Amino acid sequence: MGVEYKDYYKLLGVPRNADKEALGKAFKKLARKHHPDLNAGDKEAEARFKDINEAYEVLKDDEKRRLYDQLGPNWQHGQNFQRPPGFENFRFFGGARGGMDGFSEFFETLFGGAGRGQNFGPDPFAKFSRKHAGPVQGQDVEAELNLTLNEAYQGGRKTISTSGRGGKSLQVNIPAGIREGARIRLAGQGGSVPGKPFGDLYLRVKLLPHKDFTLDNNDIIYELNMAPWEAALGAKIRVPTLDKAVELTIPPGSGSGRKFRLRGKGLGSDEEKGDQYVRLSIRIPEQLNPEEKLLWEKLAEISDFKAR
Repeated sequence: MGVEYKDYYKLLGVPRNADKEALGKAFKKLARKHHPDLNAGDKEAEARFKDINEAYEVLKDDEKRRLYDQLGPNWQHGQNFQRPPGFENFRFFGGARGGMDGFSEFFETLFGGAGRGQNFGPDPFAKFSRKHAGPVQGQDVEAELNLTLNEAYQGGRKTISTSGRGGKSLQVNIPAGIREGARIRLAGQGGSVPGKPFGDLYLRVKLLPHKDFTLDNNDIIYELNMAPWEAALGAKIRVPTLDKAVELTIPPGSGSGRKFRLRGKGLGSDEEKGDQYVRLSIRIPEQLNPEEKLLWEKLAEISDFKAR
């Protein structure tokens, strides 16, 4: 069965000569519109969001974009076949394991069995002529890599230990600011074909929930709880970020729901770097002692503020 051709330019709504800045702007706009968090339960929006990410991952990469533009919509017919841009996004299920002996258990036990039960079949493109495609290699495979928001923001080296027969440790370089859904390639760590080079392993990033922050595309959201008098009189408050705490000045009269932006404190890099937004939430004491009650009553008596 062939792989469905997708027009990445059409998916992003950009012309074929669009530069990286135009691609980035189009991607941001569409990603926000179709983000699953804003379209809960909408399977079409979820699928659209995945397609948009796939298209952007290919077109922002000069080499992948060159191959995609060169092969065009007829690459699936096998003329001068090369693995198409974004090939690593596709998983194959059913059928024989296609020579993955020795690797299958390693993959199934990766990260505590993230890939368990997934049966990766032989390369469906094997029937096409390979005289121009270079040497045959093992199957490229994909697994999930769980990262905390702090790990994604800071980047750096992460050691992944595998279990089972032939278990080993892998060193993974995490780019600073890496986003949900991004892929990291580990060359030569994929499936094997006897006498041929190993394929590659692609780790797809999944960001774990954080106790203090929520994620909106590349932006970080932090909800700051405030006392009513802090909101009314203004305050200077230390606010945590994924980097280090900063002092935020809250002007007098700031209401619940007001947002303050901390530029460049989100995920991503360069022109795609996100921000952190601090959203105010005014909290009211659940219980008052007698003196507090008298003060609130006095305030209610002398204040001419109208909430409605």
